[in-house]
Amino acid sequence: MRWTWSVARISITIVATALALGALGLLYYRFVHFPWTRDAQIRANVVGIAPRVSGPIICIPLNDNQRLRKGDLLFEIDPSTYQASFLKAKGILEQAQSNLVRAKQQLDRNTILYNKKVIDLRDLQDAQDEYASAAATLRTAQATLQATHLDLGFTRVVSPIDGYLTNFDTSPGTYVTAGQRLLALVDSNSFWVAAYFTETQLAHIHVGDSVRIKLMSHPKMTFYGKVESVGWGIHRTDGAAVNLLPQVQQTIEWVRLPQRFPVRIKFDPHPPVPLRIGETATVSIIRRPY
Repeated sequence: MRWTWSVARISITIVATALALGALGLLYYRFVHFPWTRDAQIRANVVGIAPRVSGPIICIPLNDNQRLRKGDLLFEIDPSTYQASFLKAKGILEQAQSNLVRAKQQLDRNTILYNKKVIDLRDLQDAQDEYASAAATLRTAQATLQATHLDLGFTRVVSPIDGYLTNFDTSPGTYVTAGQRLLALVDSNSFWVAAYFTETQLAHIHVGDSVRIKLMSHPKMTFYGKVESVGWGIHRTDGAAVNLLPQVQQTIEWVRLPQRFPVRIKFDPHPPVPLRIGETATVSIIRRPY
């Protein structure tokens, strides 16, 4: 009886050990062949907005963190100077058109007189030169009018995308300079996930892999996406000057850990909830493309 009980205990121990080893093996297999990471964040394109003309702002019909549609007015610059320049250019164009008509009439008269041997060739050539000069002046006036018309239109700065205004701190009366960034818009159609995987996992991550995404801001919801690309380099901290590459710090400095590389993931479909740059996510590779 005692021997039977010992055999039973040994059998239970062996079975439990086998199950534990099997579970560990399954977890390792899933970890290696279906990588996951909790080190992921939401990213999006940020569009910097700068006016194309200079002047004081007279109107700002929006608030910070407001949602915007493409074409919505962001702010308006005082158009009075550009309106005056446009009217002046319009007058110069009308004068150039009148000069061209007179030059053409003189050329026609001189052509007739030359054919009748009343004037010599030099007089005809002078009329031709006057007509060519008037035509060139007209083209210059047309270009100037077009430029002033564009400048006048640039006094109204509109949103080039659908998105969100962020970190906006400007009021009417502020003088803005052409080409100087004044505000930033988050492109609402460009959100993606930047997930950081260790270099030991990269061999099992491929473009097109299906991905499961969990957001800390929406813990009860599950989102899906696909791998768009895998990063080819990171910024080194040992003195290498590669400022255009992402810098990813190791979490424990005194232990030699594998480097982490960014993997870009596109939502598929786009989440039905609002997203914010910097939100924390957990990403799992669930299926490879066929």
